Amino acid sequence: MAKLTLLPGHAHSSVLSERDSPACCSINLHSENHSDSSDSGNYDAPVGDSLLGDCELSRQIGAQLKLLPMNDQIRELQTIIRDKTASRGDFMFSADRLAPGCEIRLVVEEGLNQLPYKECMVTTPTGHKYEGVKFEKGNCGVSIMRSGEAMEQGLRDCCRSIRIGKILIQSDEETQRAKVYYAKFPPDIHRRKVLLMYPILSTGNTVIEAVKVLIEHGVQPSVIILLSLFSTPHGAKSIIQEFPEITILTTEVHPVAPTHFGQKYFGTD
Repeated sequence: MAKLTLLPGHAHSSVLSERDSPACCSINLHSENHSDSSDSGNYDAPVGDSLLGDCELSRQIGAQLKLLPMNDQIRELQTIIRDKTASRGDFMFSADRLAPGCEIRLVVEEGLNQLPYKECMVTTPTGHKYEGVKFEKGNCGVSIMRSGEAMEQGLRDCCRSIRIGKILIQSDEETQRAKVYYAKFPPDIHRRKVLLMYPILSTGNTVIEAVKVLIEHGVQPSVIILLSLFSTPHGAKSIIQEFPEITILTTEVHPVAPTHFGQKYFGTD
């Protein structure tokens, strides 16, 4: 029986680097109505699911959904992001401040922790041999514009030279269906693991369209890791049902998503 994966806590992390694609040194890590609802002006978006416990999430969604372990610091950040009265400065500080415990950084680092690595040997300044690990080459990021761009800096802070593609998906004015308006990826994306960045999952429609575009460019769902800050049960279930091999990494699954994220973060609310 499939089980919801609750990621264990880990030690603090260090900054990674890569050349062209992230051959990064290893670290220990802490664990849309219509198209782009995370850029809408609504502060709450109930989706019709009641708040589910881990057992029910496990039954309905399965092990492809991975949750970061909750602690008081993460909970406070989530509270500030959801608070209608929070200033934009407090909101942005909570979303992406460059310190251990920031929400975007935690999600990005755990996303990197899901990537494959291999053993390696290095020599220390004192001449001793050290057996360690390093991430394999062939990774990239893809942000779903506009709200996904808020996560790009967090990824670059961990893998400084990582290549990042972009997808723009919006509601068609006539049909109100999610429509792809722009997509630009590294030319060899079909040979890379993809960290797909989209902070708020409400219906899942935008992500489903984005994954379809990646598949059209030769990317297999099994090598896609979706990085999200908040998800509704409905959004996560929709994505996993459409693409059972994709991995979703988030801090919280809750029926109410803070869909004002994009406008608040970029100051257009």
